[in-house]
Amino acid sequence: MRIKGLRVFPFAIALAAGLGACNKLEEYNPSNATADAAWITPEGFITVVNAAYAEQRAWYGKEDGIFMSESGTDLWYNRDKNTYGRQLTQYDGLSAADGNPNKAAWRDLWKTVNITNAGINRINNAGFVNTLEKNRREGELRFMRAFAYWHIVETWGAVMLRTTETNSPELTAVRSSVAELYNLIISDLEFAAQHLPVEWGAEYSRASKKSALGFLARALLSRAYYSTGAERTQFFTRARDAAKDVINRKAELKTDLMPNYADLWKPSNNKLLGKAGGEALYVISNSVVPEMNYDNNGNRLFHVFQTPYNGKPGLVQSLEYGFENNRRLMPTRSLLDFYNEEMDSRYYGSFQEEWLANTPYTWTAAHANTYRKSSNVVGKQLKVGDLAMVITKKSIADAIERELTYVVYDRDEVYNPDGTIKNGNNFVNLIKYRDPDRSAANVQPGTKDIIVMRLAEMYLIAAEAEYNLDNPGEAAKMINVLRTRAAKKAPVDYTALMQVGASDINMDFILAERARELAGEHLRWFDVKRIKNGQNTTPGANDNESFSAYIKRLNPDITKVQDFHRLRPIPIAEMQSLQNAEEFGQNFGYN
Repeated sequence: MRIKGLRVFPFAIALAAGLGACNKLEEYNPSNATADAAWITPEGFITVVNAAYAEQRAWYGKEDGIFMSESGTDLWYNRDKNTYGRQLTQYDGLSAADGNPNKAAWRDLWKTVNITNAGINRINNAGFVNTLEKNRREGELRFMRAFAYWHIVETWGAVMLRTTETNSPELTAVRSSVAELYNLIISDLEFAAQHLPVEWGAEYSRASKKSALGFLARALLSRAYYSTGAERTQFFTRARDAAKDVINRKAELKTDLMPNYADLWKPSNNKLLGKAGGEALYVISNSVVPEMNYDNNGNRLFHVFQTPYNGKPGLVQSLEYGFENNRRLMPTRSLLDFYNEEMDSRYYGSFQEEWLANTPYTWTAAHANTYRKSSNVVGKQLKVGDLAMVITKKSIADAIERELTYVVYDRDEVYNPDGTIKNGNNFVNLIKYRDPDRSAANVQPGTKDIIVMRLAEMYLIAAEAEYNLDNPGEAAKMINVLRTRAAKKAPVDYTALMQVGASDINMDFILAERARELAGEHLRWFDVKRIKNGQNTTPGANDNESFSAYIKRLNPDITKVQDFHRLRPIPIAEMQSLQNAEEFGQNFGYN
């Protein structure tokens, strides 16, 4: 990695990640600058702080991160039922071998750990005379180290814990406990929450006080599930209190819920959500000038959930409807059925079911046959703006469908009665990542910011913690705040009918509510592996269900998942590079 002429060593614990990245260090360095020479002034030190943010962009905004964090769960399956990324989407062949995003994520997260360790351990020699500024910069570094370590421990479990910079390959590694890893994560976030500012002004995507407080709540919730007895109660209590602290201080922290859920995903609002007053607690920003973004690729998430439309009667490729050449994931029937779309605005706020014609079209006999239409539609015309296609979670009677002058794919054409997918060629479209502001319809790099965490998650964290503290009534109160926002208000106000009570709350309901609110937002795999661990002791329907049983029940196309898949394998290149690989040990279940 090169930052303003510096040559920055990645975290090299004999990982393929570290050693592979070290090859880049032979690049010509025209300034002859080194970290030792440049990081001794506050002006030079900012380069290490900025570098700490870089690798998060390989996860957030890219296909690899979505595959690591959303696929292989109850919510998504491969479009067209293909096998792209099958190791993660279907648990087919998931192993320590290289060749899937697991390897890249390991490499990039350890790069972040190493650069943050370098900065944290050098900041006292960086010449800061302003203690407030020094603590702010250290707060950023500690936030990013905790951010990386949370992803590491939740993905690979109890691996090595390093808090010092690695300048050369280290050929041995020792596992630390999950508790030890979380002790560092929590202490780093507490430091960051104390010292980071409420806002950074124009640099709104830097970690701020609300970022650290929000991520602390997430980390404490995750940590609680590794505990038993009094310690478990302690961490659920701390998680609840941390989440409620953000909620109670939202005015001070300059954040609030958007009044309407759908407004979160309007492209025109995207660059406002991370700024003062927005719902986002932490965002990863992208420049509207693609060449200025990390790897010149920006945010590519608008590719991932796209359904095909180009070439259907009355439809051609457009900026509004999206780029469909890199389609990857489609929703399961279970995900769609989590929503009561008649009452809950989050369904149509998250998904697209209707496409309007963007080119004139006259129905032909050939197309009438292809799309199962009556001969009555032949010769009928679609004008721009007429309804051209519907893909819906509802069932539409065949006799009705045949007479409609638009293409229809209903629930029964997409899914089998048992919930498996028929062919996956057409599906309801997730629209959270729309990017119609690119320069042309076939431009692939996107410019939208990515919301990593938002205030709504605090209500869900508080609710989950309350339920685990045997306070389902308090959990319902937290959830009802979000359901009040989500309730359709016109022409019928469904607010009252959307409210839930203590008897409605169990682990399955919490997972379903998190899906309704957060589907596609880089959290689902972590949610399922956290909650469906087969070890919960709280009463409720399916509360003790295992990870694999839950996924197979809700996503029956995934047949090879096993409980050990709650962790991913250590990449084989890392294991082969360790001289004490046998002692270090591969994660259980992987060869």
